[in-house]
Amino acid sequence: MTERSPKEVHLPNPAIRSAPFTALILMALSAANAWTAQVTEDYAALSTGFCLCVCAAAGLFGEDLLQRGYHRDREVLACMAVHPGAATRHTAHAVGASKCVVARNLERRTGDWLLELVADGATPALHSYRLAS
Repeated sequence: MTERSPKEVHLPNPAIRSAPFTALILMALSAANAWTAQVTEDYAALSTGFCLCVCAAAGLFGEDLLQRGYHRDREVLACMAVHPGAATRHTAHAVGASKCVVARNLERRTGDWLLELVADGATPALHSYRLAS
């Protein structure tokens, strides 16, 4: 076992690689950079600090949207498992999303071979899907 000095802090790899953690660290360092640049009247560093703060905030926002999409995918697949052959509009009603969003999700999952089309309706809202076998 290796000896660690009391000043060292080790975080597990998944925590370091997570987007929320790295975005918050980037935001904190950028804000500190902007503050010190403002004190020393270094306007190039000030603008860089503000730009990095905005990028970190955008990263957090993007991560939130991505996670919301994954959550919606799981909800739709779970609904298909419970109600095989359900129409898109019924699935949309069950998961609380618009028909367009669910239709796009179902088409994407069909392309991934997770779902298969059971009945091809006149409109995407009338298509029926089930889990692929």
